[in-house]
Amino acid sequence: MRPLMRVLRPVALVWRRSIQARVVASTIVLSTLVIGATGWALLSDVADGLADSRREAAIAEAKSGFRFAQDQLDASLASEPATQAQALTQMVDSLTGSRGGQRGYELVLEGPLGGEDVPVRSSAAIAPGSLPSDLRKTVSTRTGTYWSFSGLSVLGRSDSEPGVVVGSQIRSPRTGDAYAMFYLFSLHDQQDTLDLVRRALLLGGLAMVLMVGGVAWLVSRQVLNPVRLARRIAERYAAGSLEQRMLVSGEDDIARLSISFNQMAASLQSQIRRLENLSRLQQRFVSDVSHELRTPLTTVQMASSVLYDQRERFDAQTARSAELLKRELDRFEELLSNLLDLSRFDAGAAQLELDAVDLSEIAKQAAQESILGRHGIEVRLIGVDQPAVVEADIRRIDRIVRNLLTNAAKYSGSPVVEIEVAQDDELVSLAVRDFGVGLSGDENLRVFDRFWRADPARTQGGTGLGLAISREDAALHGGSLLAWGRKGEGSEFVLTLPKIVPIGDEDTGRGPTPVVRTVYA
Repeated sequence: MRPLMRVLRPVALVWRRSIQARVVASTIVLSTLVIGATGWALLSDVADGLADSRREAAIAEAKSGFRFAQDQLDASLASEPATQAQALTQMVDSLTGSRGGQRGYELVLEGPLGGEDVPVRSSAAIAPGSLPSDLRKTVSTRTGTYWSFSGLSVLGRSDSEPGVVVGSQIRSPRTGDAYAMFYLFSLHDQQDTLDLVRRALLLGGLAMVLMVGGVAWLVSRQVLNPVRLARRIAERYAAGSLEQRMLVSGEDDIARLSISFNQMAASLQSQIRRLENLSRLQQRFVSDVSHELRTPLTTVQMASSVLYDQRERFDAQTARSAELLKRELDRFEELLSNLLDLSRFDAGAAQLELDAVDLSEIAKQAAQESILGRHGIEVRLIGVDQPAVVEADIRRIDRIVRNLLTNAAKYSGSPVVEIEVAQDDELVSLAVRDFGVGLSGDENLRVFDRFWRADPARTQGGTGLGLAISREDAALHGGSLLAWGRKGEGSEFVLTLPKIVPIGDEDTGRGPTPVVRTVYA
């Protein structure tokens, strides 16, 4: 079985990947079926025609022989058994030897009929099975001429050849004895003709199948070569080489397809370059504005801190204004910090300060967050009894976990939050799970979009950038941050990190698959 699988596996691979292979194979199979069915029908018609022609000629010749034999019996004057037997033998010899030309038949005479041991006279040592039993019975009991196809065999020879047997009953008028006479005609010549036709059809059909397969290969090659070229050029586009174009030759549909493909490629190249320029301008604008705002914000922060520290000396309205000023400036500073981080991610300038980090300890420390206590949320720790050490930037990992817990406390409405840690030989996962309002529809994906909020009308604080930055932090480690949820049941965010940060710019797609159990996936 295994050697067979080793042979079939590359064949199946070619079948899945190559349209040309499927087209040629399908064409060969279908043409083989059509040609085979047509050849079988033609061969059947030829065989029936040859058999019918030989049968009609054999019956006509046999009837002539039956009349001659009956005339011989009518003219015979012998009445003694010995004399009559000699006359019958002479009649058989006369019918098989003296009727001129090359004999194409053998003759068998049985009789007189009616006894248990019926004498048999024949022109050759014909095997007993050459005479069909049903034909012998019919001729022995009825008058008339009857025929049947049979295999003719001669004693001493192992092979047999097809033939047609024609039988009739003759009677001696002087004694009243009945005899069964059989003509055995060989179909050897007809069989040779049929074999010749069969070989011709087989060779012709094989040549036709090969020719059709070759035509299908050439035609599919002409059609698929431009498609393959388009695929290779599209792959180069995906690799960043946007200058590639298809060669246009002629004015047929393929040429018009190539022109349309080149026009599409030129349009895509123009749009991509325009978007890249806009992205660079946007990143530069965000970075410049964030840096430019940092200095005046620091000055304003210092002034607001002075006012905030002296708020107890102010009247109630002024003190409240100082508190609001301090809180909003803190939010403004957080927004600027987040924008700076995002600009570093966009520019590819974000760097990791790697160290050994125990996610179990991170989970234990996160369970003591004051925001959870302020919202009266119970924290359940699962799987934190064993160390789960990864190579990571502790500042970024701590920010991810803090963002997840802050979101759960502020927006989930859940009285309980679970923090679960799981690991295998290569990965460690940390899940933050709540049992509150949950997520629905495409919120599982959009929750990581920048500035996106599930409820735009909510008034609770937040910049809408925390989860976006957290996902960028996870990807920077070669890990993943995924979200699942069900409306009205709860949601979970799962951070998965490799124990050793991969080296280089290896593309990992969505990142590693979580090793922790998922409740809402």
